[in-house]
Amino acid sequence: MGNESNNGKVPLISKIAYGFGDVGCNFSWMFVSNFLMIFYTDVFGISMAAVSALMLFSRFWDAINDPIVGGLTDKTHTRWGRYRPWLVIAAPLTAVILVLTFWAHPDWSNTNKVIYMVITYCILVVGYTCVNIPYGALCGAMTQDIEERGKINTSRSVSAMIAISIINIITVPLISKLGNGSDRQGYLLIAILYGTIFALCHIFCFAKTKEVVELPAAEKRPVIVELKAVMKNKPYMLAFIGQLLFGFTLYGRNANALYYFTYVEGSVSFFSIYSLVIMIPSIIGAACFPIVFKWTKNKGRTASIFAILTGICMIILFNFSAVTSPILFYAFSGLAQFFFSGFNTAIYAVIPDCAEYGEWRTGIRNDGFQYAFISLGNKIGMALGTSLLALALGSFGYVANQPQNNVILGVMKHSFTTIPGVMWIVTGIVLLFYKLNKDTYNKIVHELNINKVVNDK
Repeated sequence: MGNESNNGKVPLISKIAYGFGDVGCNFSWMFVSNFLMIFYTDVFGISMAAVSALMLFSRFWDAINDPIVGGLTDKTHTRWGRYRPWLVIAAPLTAVILVLTFWAHPDWSNTNKVIYMVITYCILVVGYTCVNIPYGALCGAMTQDIEERGKINTSRSVSAMIAISIINIITVPLISKLGNGSDRQGYLLIAILYGTIFALCHIFCFAKTKEVVELPAAEKRPVIVELKAVMKNKPYMLAFIGQLLFGFTLYGRNANALYYFTYVEGSVSFFSIYSLVIMIPSIIGAACFPIVFKWTKNKGRTASIFAILTGICMIILFNFSAVTSPILFYAFSGLAQFFFSGFNTAIYAVIPDCAEYGEWRTGIRNDGFQYAFISLGNKIGMALGTSLLALALGSFGYVANQPQNNVILGVMKHSFTTIPGVMWIVTGIVLLFYKLNKDTYNKIVHELNINKVVNDK
């Protein structure tokens, strides 16, 4: 690894390349979060109960593999750094598993369907973990400058919002076009396309980024020691809770979106229109993070402001419909997405700064381990959000590809508007307690650097 420059500046190409990493992540994971549940129920022919059970079971699996992968990334030592090699090796392998996950076999027995679903999904989760944890930790190894990290995460979030918008706009039409009337074939071909994009983006990220922060040599520490260290890191614990709520709210709503537009609004085509409308607000919102952060000088409270405003807009959205009041429906959808994108940038910008705070507070630097638990918190939230949605729909009589009863329609509508709205406000209130501001962070980094100079003598 090279030495960090005096001013800690990161080249523009590296910021762009880091952003492309999240483009790849979203062509995998956002595709999964938005489309996998309805693929399982309406294309593969798997019951809601089985899907709900899988979402909960897989989080126990995550509780095992996430800390292991995080610990392994901290112990990795190569000429390319600790984190970058994971991207170039794990991403292509994960792309293959993504394709297998979306390979439907509706003619199989119910037992064989569930076995195949469990095996492919659990392997997919491990593969994604092997990419996402080192990718997230990489930001903290690129610079210690708090504003540069903010710019890197802005690039990440803007790139992600563009990727998510493209995925949501083109996927439904592509299923029809590539499938030639067969959703089974359409999903498989899209998975091949998106898996290829996923792998190529991470190869580009590997090639054009550089780990320049000299991290302490990884020590062999028991997991309990690592856990005690992160428990003493108050900013990190707030970031963890924020990610838990984030995962629950975002992924539960995303999993519900196709059901909402198909059955409540009456046509899945509204989903593509909705995605097109919110594209520009999402990009602008992500780019506005540095402006609000410059005012607050506190990334956690910046995230809090964006989260609360997102929640207010979603609660108001309950009163409108894409069919009967399209202007107001899309206006508040755009506003909600604008504020959400600002939150998304801010919450990920918080995480790297917690590593320095933890090192200063406890003497332990464990970026990969910390990001592993952030990832776990997000996934636990995702599991709870999606499994509760599946459980509710299954309990109240959901039948795939048929008109739904009023209770089911009500569950879908509230799951798209008021429930996530309230949860975003709760998330915002939690993050109001985040106190690691810019001045405090800079003092911590300065003190750590002085200590390193003293120890090197």
